[in-house]
Amino acid sequence: MAQEDGRKDVLIEAGLALASELSLPAVLQRIVELAVEVTEARYGALGVLGPGQRISEFHTTGVSEEQRKAIGHIPVGRGILGVLIREAKSLRLHDIKDDPRSVGFPPNHPPMQPFLGAPLTARGRVFGNIYLTREPGERDFTAEDEEALLVLASQAGVAVENAHLYDEAHKRERRLEAIREIATAILAGIHSEAVLELVAGRARELAGADLATLAVPGETPGTLVIAVADGDRAEEVRGLAFPIEESISGEVISTGEPVVLEDAASDGRAFQPMVKLGEIGPAMFVPLIVRGSAFGTLAVANHADGRPFDDEDLGLVQTFAGQAAVALEYGRGQRDLQRLAVLEDRERIAKDLHDGVIQSLFAVGMGLQGTATMSGDAELQRRIGSAVEDMDRVIRDLRNYIFGLRPGILADRQLDQALRGLAEDFQEKSGVVTVVEVDPRIAAELSSRATDIVQVVREALSNVGRHAQAATCRISLRAEDGAAILEIDDDGTGFDLEWARGKGQGLGNLQGRATTLGADLTIKSALEEGTTVRLSIPISSAA
Repeated sequence: MAQEDGRKDVLIEAGLALASELSLPAVLQRIVELAVEVTEARYGALGVLGPGQRISEFHTTGVSEEQRKAIGHIPVGRGILGVLIREAKSLRLHDIKDDPRSVGFPPNHPPMQPFLGAPLTARGRVFGNIYLTREPGERDFTAEDEEALLVLASQAGVAVENAHLYDEAHKRERRLEAIREIATAILAGIHSEAVLELVAGRARELAGADLATLAVPGETPGTLVIAVADGDRAEEVRGLAFPIEESISGEVISTGEPVVLEDAASDGRAFQPMVKLGEIGPAMFVPLIVRGSAFGTLAVANHADGRPFDDEDLGLVQTFAGQAAVALEYGRGQRDLQRLAVLEDRERIAKDLHDGVIQSLFAVGMGLQGTATMSGDAELQRRIGSAVEDMDRVIRDLRNYIFGLRPGILADRQLDQALRGLAEDFQEKSGVVTVVEVDPRIAAELSSRATDIVQVVREALSNVGRHAQAATCRISLRAEDGAAILEIDDDGTGFDLEWARGKGQGLGNLQGRATTLGADLTIKSALEEGTTVRLSIPISSAA
């Protein structure tokens, strides 16, 4: 009687103790310790069920740390433990090894004989089981022991529910804090690599993973590179490149869907640095998606004996993958804005050089030429003429320098080179033989308007390619009557100008370009006689 009263007191104290504990790992460990105390068992264990109803966590008492290491991997849920998982009801045995459902003990496991087990429920579902044993020769567990264990299990269920709620609230708080931290870093303009390091670190911490990696497209086409790694052995994989084909990340990018593996090391896809490390067990690979298209992966992994990942972990990592994609896209956008700012600055410098310095030099040159004509000294006229020629060369050099400040096709070439490049590209794509005749002096004179001239030629060539059915085409730029004449003509079928004006033949675009250039546009065409597009562009000198 005294023993029963003592057991009741322990159960009451156990309920109070469990109710006051909010840390889930601490609650689980306390449950198994109390179960051993209430039943006077020698050994106790609590197995937490994970994905696939397999044991993912194993809390023990009565077994030393050295013994646990010697036993090796935690049980997966076969044999008698599997019976408890499947049937979800208490089980009491005289000798565990005599039960036909037993699969025996692993090497280095301490000898055990009497067995008592009971399910642990919380929020209407079984999330684990308590296992109690004694050494061979000790007394069997009684019905009273079983009843006491069931009472403790019901108390533990309430405690676990409270601990789960607290744990979820704490995780949610940490997740929101991490998301806020990353969003602040993105908006603050912190370098994208630092933001990605933050993303990988927070994803690994909150998912409880041993390693996290970010794989993005490498410099070599068809490859991915581990841009960021955080956690165990991160230095070994950071910066490693691998082919997209035949890799887990490649499949994730191809399908846009995550891949969750219980044992990544045994996966047949060879090319994955994280897997090649070995000692990697559970892993998740989640796509990085921008504008509906996957381009990389965020992956987390545990050691071979680590816990598998569940749906909650997957949702968490997907959230961080979304932030990583935003960080990369934001960084790309910032770089584009910086490039645009540089281009705008270069355009401003080019305009200032042309409208200020070149015009001033041209005016000085005109003044010197006037002075030379007023002088009766032949030697002085020769020297002034030589100085004017030098000044013309300086003007041409300045104009060529301005070309280096222009964007697009003009970024690294002069206007005549740009026109020849357009012609070569058009001929290759259309099969129309295209000839270019450009006066380099006039091309230099028109340097400040090169972008608009290139656009006019591109528009005219587009019309030739789409409508003319021509065999040959010619692009010419020359001086004529104090103006620069740009012509694009072809030997195609031609067309009726009056009919074409309202039919979307690109004539409106050409007129708009001509207006921008301040040029006079003339288009001549007749059926079966080809077409000529002619622009007369005002220039300061037809030199």
